[in-house]
Amino acid sequence: MTIKPLIILPDPVLRQVSKPIERVDADLQRLADDMLETMYDAPGIGLAAIQIGLPRRMLVIDLAKEGEEKQPLVFINPEIVSSSEDRSVYEEGCLSIPDYYAEVERPAKVTVKYLNREGKEQSVEADGLLATCLQHEIDHLNGVLFIDHISRLKRDMVIKKFTKAAKSKAL
Repeated sequence: MTIKPLIILPDPVLRQVSKPIERVDADLQRLADDMLETMYDAPGIGLAAIQIGLPRRMLVIDLAKEGEEKQPLVFINPEIVSSSEDRSVYEEGCLSIPDYYAEVERPAKVTVKYLNREGKEQSVEADGLLATCLQHEIDHLNGVLFIDHISRLKRDMVIKKFTKAAKSKAL
């Protein structure tokens, strides 16, 4: 397994819409393992393929707390097929926007259809943190960041901060 470098805001790659995965094979399963390893190393609880520069519709999640046994989940071509009217608010962060957190309101429950790492069609009804995490990562696959769900003023400040940091690193 290989830890991949993370794409960080303001890299325009994060705004790309990811393409559906045509077939599940050993290479894709290796990519899933690399993504999980990268996510654990960061550390984070979710990672979309675009965050390591691959515009493919795949994400990984593990909500196990520190000290608990790992519970890795792989979602290939995930699609939200329904979402509740009820809303919930979570403080979200993102591996591609390090050390920035903001409260985001999203549907409290979602149903997601996807392929598992063996290529079998699955469906999950999620609520709580899993629902939030799935929506956050699926947003990534559509070129949407969690900061797109906060006020324009806060978003502009975050983008400005990360753009300035990227320019100073480039010098």
